[in-house]
Order: sequence, then structure tokens, then C-alpha cells
Amino acid sequence: MLVARRVDEEAIALQRQGVLPGYAPMRGQEAAQVGSAAALDLTRDFAFPNYRDLGAATAMGVDLVGYLSTHLGTWHGGMYDPKASRLAPVNAVVGGAVPHAVGWAMGAKLDDTGGVAITYFGDGASSQGDVHEAMNFAAVYRLPVVFFCQNNGWAISVPTERQVAGGSVAARAAGYGIEGVRVDGNDVLAVFETTREAVLRGRDGGGPTVLEAMTYRMGPHSTSDDPGRYRTLEEERAWAERDPVARAARQLSADDVAEAEAHAADVVRQVREGLVTVGDRPTEELFSFVYREPTKALLDQQHAWKEAADV
Repeated sequence: MLVARRVDEEAIALQRQGVLPGYAPMRGQEAAQVGSAAALDLTRDFAFPNYRDLGAATAMGVDLVGYLSTHLGTWHGGMYDPKASRLAPVNAVVGGAVPHAVGWAMGAKLDDTGGVAITYFGDGASSQGDVHEAMNFAAVYRLPVVFFCQNNGWAISVPTERQVAGGSVAARAAGYGIEGVRVDGNDVLAVFETTREAVLRGRDGGGPTVLEAMTYRMGPHSTSDDPGRYRTLEEERAWAERDPVARAARQLSADDVAEAEAHAADVVRQVREGLVTVGDRPTEELFSFVYREPTKALLDQQHAWKEAADV
């Protein structure tokens, strides 16, 4: 959690310095992400993130330079290996990772691998039609998937109560005949235990779970956002007292915390150096992996690019 917090802070600094064009901070959501990702079996499960899941990537041991390179637009969804890391490419489409996870879960069930998918999305994304369709499909076929909603209180500048009918994402599970659970998203141990139960339920044939982690985005929606325009300082201060990193630190010794800080500082240094020196990918890769079999239009574009490059 501390590594995720410190790398998140460094990513914001790098954006301010012009290294990253943009970034979506996740300060305050470390327990939700780390606790849930820690419950996965990385030999057979698979996670599907959105654009604010640095904590999950950290907990899963993903190469953080490769992960954060997606904010450079260097490569499609990041430069890490999704298959090896068990983390799908970063998905910037709101709710876009949810149907992908359901598709993977269908494959896992058909192949009888025992694998479970977990998909991350926010309370704002829960209002997308794709999310509802994915939940219904997963429920009908009893698929091994955990719908992990990080309810951080805000869909950009719109509060949850103004865009989630009924006030609860987890409560929607009842309409699909599947399990729905709310958990304190700032308690890393509670998140871990609740997610583990959901994963085991899916693995044992019990079907999907909608898990709603109640947390708070302590920073802006993105580095171009000003949360002071839509929420109060009093609200931010109240949630700061429930900081998940500070809460977890109180359960550890001073030596443990100091050791974690030293480790985090070392990781931050490596990430900073890696991002500054990552460089551009070969331009011809723009035409790679777009289609399994390149279309005529794509080949024409590639030919036009080559002619222009030779001029």
C-alpha cells in the first residue's frame, strides 16, 4: 500500500514536470485495490483494471514502469506483459473492462481452469449499460467473476447519491440473483477477506459476486481536475482521518513502517528513472496487433506511412 501511495505521488509530480501528459491519482483507494488483488491466485485468476488501479498492479507485482507507460501513450494499454502478470491492459473506457472480464470468465468456465476474473470499476461506471449487461450475462451463466466496484464517492464531479439509484451498487446484485456485498474499502484486511470469499465462491461454482468497497478519492479525478470546485474542505478532512495507509500503519511497528518507507523510496527511484528513459516505440508498431488479419484499409495506411517516411 505504501509503495502504491508513494509511486502515485511521484506520478503526479512527473505530470507536473511534463514527463507524463496526464494521470489519474488513486490516493485513498490503496486498501481497496491492494486488499482485493492480494486475494487472487496469480497462477489461474485474472484482473481487469481501469485507469486508476495502480494499487492492484503493485500488489500483483506488475512492472510499474511498464504499467505507467500507458500514461505516456507509449504502447497499447502499457508495456508490461498482461499474460504473465495476470493483469489485462489498462482500459480507459469507463466500464470497458467489465464485459472483458465476463468474457474471460466464460472461457475459464468452459475450459474448467478454476480461474476467476476480477474487474475493477467505479461508482460512476456502474451506471454504464455495459456494466448491467455484463452482470446479467454473468448471472445467467453463473460465471466465476467478481465485480469489484470502488465507490469513492464521486463520478468525477457528481456525487454518488445523484447518479446511483437506490444508493448502493451492491444492492443491484439481488436483481440478477447473485451475491452483493458491501465492505469498508479503507480496511485492507476486511477487503482481503471479503474478496477471498467472493473468489472462492466463483471458483467453487457459486457464480458471480458484486463487491462494493466504500472508499474515497482523496485527490482529484485527474491531474486536470480541481476537486475544490465541487466538494468541501470539511469533507476532505473527515475522510483524511480514515486514510487507509495510516490506518494500516497503526497495526505495525515503527521499524516495519520505516522499512516499508525505505523500500517504497527505492521503488519510486526506479520508476522515475525508468519512465524518464523509456523512449518511444518504433512507429511501425502502430499497425501491429490491430487486427488478427490486417485489413486492406490498414495495409493502405501502412503503405502510405512508409512512403511518407522515405521522403
